[in-house]
Amino acid sequence: MKEKIDSAKIPQHVAIIMDGNGRWAQKKGAMRIFGHKNALAAVRDTIEAADDLGIKIVTLYAFSTENWSRPADEVSALMEIMINSFISELPRMLQNNVRLTAIGDINSLPKSMQENLANTVEKTKNNTGVRVNLALSYSGRWEIEQAVKQLVKKVVDGQMTMGDVNQEAIASHLNTQDMPDPELLIRTSGELRISNFLLWQMAYTELYFTDVLWPDFRRKDLEEAVLDYQSRERRFGKTGSQIKS
Repeated sequence: MKEKIDSAKIPQHVAIIMDGNGRWAQKKGAMRIFGHKNALAAVRDTIEAADDLGIKIVTLYAFSTENWSRPADEVSALMEIMINSFISELPRMLQNNVRLTAIGDINSLPKSMQENLANTVEKTKNNTGVRVNLALSYSGRWEIEQAVKQLVKKVVDGQMTMGDVNQEAIASHLNTQDMPDPELLIRTSGELRISNFLLWQMAYTELYFTDVLWPDFRRKDLEEAVLDYQSRERRFGKTGSQIKS
């Protein structure tokens, strides 16, 4: 599969909605949390494959603001899994030159999770390989709301005028202000929606949906998604003839 991919047309930022953990577990007659526990192998393989392909940033939708409404025992178990992964995966990240960052309402996370996340972010901040960006307690509407509030405050405080509020100003107040917009979004499990993820940033993102449940997602699945991305003509409102010329 990899040999078919054009190395000159690799998306620099890939966003992934990791969906299907619960259904994967239920198919095996297990509790939903079993699927979450087995999702880490997919994360590892995907990150390594992304690095091999030359993808610079992978943003993973790990926990949405809406996920807080799930059963308390599932939320608690998810938090525990993520806390443990920050600890257990740190040596691998350092060895593979992976940089970890996070977006979202981080202050709403349990204190122990905030501390372990901050430690991993700090320890990997100088790594120059693939950047793994976790969306935690995140939603696109929340992010835009926060940006608008910051801009309104600056206008009220006289730091800027209404005329200064434009698309560039909004983008510079988003959580992703230091990243390019994702060129490719992958959603697993066959669901065909974006679920409040990177709403502003995905104005021109190519969308790729696969029936593969996240715990089964592997290198070949990422390569298939990138190959499909490369078959598309990205026009950004222009005609095909304009792009070709």
